[in-house]
Amino acid sequence: MLPSFTAIAVLVLASVSVASDHGLVQEVTDQRLLAAENDPANWITHGRDYAEQRFSPLNEVNTESISDLDLAWFYDFDDKRGLQATPLIIDGVMYVTASWSVVVALDAQTGELLWKYDPQVPREQAYRYCCGAVNRGVAAWGESVFVGTLDGRLISIDRVTGQPRWSALTIPEGENYSITGAPRVIKGKVIIGNAGSEYGVRGYVSAYDAASGEQVWRFYTVPGNPELGFENPQMEIAAETWSGEWWTFGGGGTVWDSLAYDPELDLLYVGVGNGAPHSKHIRSPGGGDNLFLCSILALRPDTGEYVWHYQEVPGETWDYTATQHMILVDLPWQGEQRKLLLHAPKSGFFYVLDRETGELLSAEKFGTRVNWASHYELDSGRPVLTPGADYAAEPFMVYPVGVGSHNWHPMSFSPQTGLVYVPGQHMGAELSSESDFKIEENVWNTGVETSLPFHNQQLNRTLSQAFTNGFLLAWNPLTQRKAWQVSRPFIGNGGVLSTAGQLVFQGTVDGFFTAHNAETGAELFRYAAGNGIVGSPVSYAIGNTQFISVPAARGGGISLIAGSELDPTTANGRILAFALNGKASLPMPERNTVGARQPPQMPEVDDQVLQQGLELYHRYCNRCHGSGVVSDGSIPDLRYLDPVWHENFEEVVLNGMMISAGMPRFDQVLDSEAVRAIQAYVLDQAHQAYDMREGNSLWFIVKQKSYDLLAWLLLKMDILASP
Repeated sequence: MLPSFTAIAVLVLASVSVASDHGLVQEVTDQRLLAAENDPANWITHGRDYAEQRFSPLNEVNTESISDLDLAWFYDFDDKRGLQATPLIIDGVMYVTASWSVVVALDAQTGELLWKYDPQVPREQAYRYCCGAVNRGVAAWGESVFVGTLDGRLISIDRVTGQPRWSALTIPEGENYSITGAPRVIKGKVIIGNAGSEYGVRGYVSAYDAASGEQVWRFYTVPGNPELGFENPQMEIAAETWSGEWWTFGGGGTVWDSLAYDPELDLLYVGVGNGAPHSKHIRSPGGGDNLFLCSILALRPDTGEYVWHYQEVPGETWDYTATQHMILVDLPWQGEQRKLLLHAPKSGFFYVLDRETGELLSAEKFGTRVNWASHYELDSGRPVLTPGADYAAEPFMVYPVGVGSHNWHPMSFSPQTGLVYVPGQHMGAELSSESDFKIEENVWNTGVETSLPFHNQQLNRTLSQAFTNGFLLAWNPLTQRKAWQVSRPFIGNGGVLSTAGQLVFQGTVDGFFTAHNAETGAELFRYAAGNGIVGSPVSYAIGNTQFISVPAARGGGISLIAGSELDPTTANGRILAFALNGKASLPMPERNTVGARQPPQMPEVDDQVLQQGLELYHRYCNRCHGSGVVSDGSIPDLRYLDPVWHENFEEVVLNGMMISAGMPRFDQVLDSEAVRAIQAYVLDQAHQAYDMREGNSLWFIVKQKSYDLLAWLLLKMDILASP
């Protein structure tokens, strides 16, 4: 039985009063975390409860009342960079992270700023961070909240004052690790992983004492150099599944996002990432499964002791990971009540595991198109690969490509409908292994070559429209079948919340916050957020009022790299909070004149220079400024630079003129000739974008209409070809 809504509301209001009048807070204890499922007024851990179901029992906002849902308050940050966080709401206070690992505490009823903590992440080290200056949230325990910072620190912050209590460096100093994921707290221990596989690091997950910041244990996910010995028996066994000198490449396997915990079984579930380099033909040339890449590990949270593992993609070579959101449920599986772990990661298969033993019970394709494997054999738990899919002999058009059928954006499970709601996407690319691979410092070392965008921007956009899209999927984990699906025009859309009001909430990267009927998928609510949404919504209550809140600011990872033909936003990142009969309204957006002026004159260069610029741009620039020089708007779109920046292009790129803003210097890997080639390619794309906007000739209009028709035909062909 759930505690009464009124009783919880009284408790919340009382604790808020204590916090504001006396500088005290109600502690987040182990008991509160264990009982989080039965505390609908608060959202005190990343997935609302340890099972990570992201389901709110609140139902004041429902399929009938949603017509009265409107903005109650908003809070604006001071920059446009991506907001990927899941806010925590504890006793009337919201704790949420922003770019550069900044943490703010807000009054959850009004949006008033209570405090702000900036860990002063060094902007000049932005080259170390894989996927934007983003952060996915904090954890809470005792009177502290904990944040992992981009530069690898774990920091305890006083919940009332916003002052740091302790700080621990969780990574080897000077190496290209970073932290973007949210910590979890289990029995007084803060659990944290990290990112950085693309830079050639060795993955691990660690536990720190929440009171002191002392490291309690660390479990490496891939083996190191055998000559230096192994940390535990599992690393010795894992080393037998690798070949060559993998440790010189790092190996990868970073734990950069998903964690879950079963208190009854006392098991911590850890999602392990991709290999480093991505191509297994380079990192492990003699083959092998490369444990524990792309695996789910079950560990004891007190000691880090290994209990079991399941490897979803043996010998991972497609940048697939098991770091996507895991959900724990107890359901009748084929007539028997089972403790299940549900997982829908990049690979495009929906996995159902017995979470006591790690046994694979089912794996079925949920992705719009999945061609790297035909199916899984349940007896062995292994996929049956499509011939040639590992691109060892020749290039292969892979679906999904490394962004995955589902990336980090959290999914949700509703115990009312029995459905899992997955923020999915569809994207493919031709992959081949680099023939002359060599490690370079401070850039991605994937070992994979992919088909580069064409010089022709309109054709490139046409192909992107035809073969790339997002979707919100309702999936039945017991039948392993789709219940319903809603299409999205772009990939990289936000996380999902389901509620007892029979609603499913999701934000979209093109700037809308939506709600759908949980049974049918019918859209019941749409709000123009003034910015793209990639973060995750939550629900909580203050008094008798239910709130739905979501961060809004696109940027990071998929959003940055893929880019999109969206008008660059004029709005900063913001937190939006909705309630029935909300009375707030967003300020009118400034008129966006970006792209209206003609770009600077194109230099006289030949196609060879443009091709060189294209290749260099996509090696060093596109992970922040977008493929094809198409930005997502969270940082400047290089096609629309003011002339002064082109006049100082070399100063910015080579000499670090804008290093304080997070733009690295590249004088270690580029020279003046290379920078001029990149600038020529950028200007070429700028002129094409201007022509597309202006429609400068009848021939251009005819060509554009022809490409639109081509996109439609390819899209239809792709749908027909999908399994």
